[in-house]
Amino acid sequence: MRAQSSATAAPAIAVATPGPESRGFGTLQAALGVVAFSLTFPATAWGLEGFGPWSLVAVRSVLAAVIAGAALLALRVPLPARRHRPGLAVVGGGVVLGFPLLTTLALETSTTAHAAVVVGLLPLTTALFSALRVGTRPSRTFWFAALAGAAAVLAFTVQQSGGALTTADLYLFAALLVCAAGYTEGGRLARVMPGWQVIGWALVLCLPLTVPVAAFALVHEPVQLTAHSVTGLLWVAAGSQFVGLVVWYRGMAAIGIPKASQLQLAQPLLTLVWSVLLLGERLTVAAPLTAAAVLVCIAVTQRSRG
Repeated sequence: MRAQSSATAAPAIAVATPGPESRGFGTLQAALGVVAFSLTFPATAWGLEGFGPWSLVAVRSVLAAVIAGAALLALRVPLPARRHRPGLAVVGGGVVLGFPLLTTLALETSTTAHAAVVVGLLPLTTALFSALRVGTRPSRTFWFAALAGAAAVLAFTVQQSGGALTTADLYLFAALLVCAAGYTEGGRLARVMPGWQVIGWALVLCLPLTVPVAAFALVHEPVQLTAHSVTGLLWVAAGSQFVGLVVWYRGMAAIGIPKASQLQLAQPLLTLVWSVLLLGERLTVAAPLTAAAVLVCIAVTQRSRG
């Protein structure tokens, strides 16, 4: 693979405004990304049944990087331009390394319902990062709906966990910040390069760190290969870490970072559904009420004008 020449790396790149069909398809892709992400916490819980936290995070990143690297090599994709590499480093630090590691450490002592607090606050945090980094200025209606949706999800997830805050919250709030930064930078890059290449190169660039960490962790942490642990590992590697991020970044590029981020308001509720089906957790009667409130907020944010 060769680096892009300076002749093909013009500083300014015109981005066409997507039409209604493109925005609709972008919304669908972002929604598919949310579905993939909603399985991450239950899959991580499965993975922790047979792997240590460091092993699980490092191995998932290496496996996802192998998939991404194979696709990049097969299609002979040139190396990213130098001006894009700092942004890719932010994506790698936030989405490839930071969020998976911090949430995995949190899930050692926290339930998936409690960890969903992070996901409930992530859309609002991503919109804030977007306003600071990309210069987007959503309308007041957008912000009102976003805050209302975040408040509804936060209240629901805290109630699900019994209202108690644990030491895992430090991990969760830190994960919230680094993931929002990674999403924002990835969404910005996905406007000038294919979304799958954004996450693909971020994964590959992290290999010099993830490979030695994986080797060290596998030696020092116990490993027990079971159907659950292997399935959980494969999903967080292929589904959450690569495929989900590919469609997610493509969706953000099509409909904008703030509006795409609001689709994630539904993610905690989806996670709780999977937790019931896959982990045997129980839902309260508050679930359908919160789901209705979140859907209303999503509808408002999607129709509001920035």
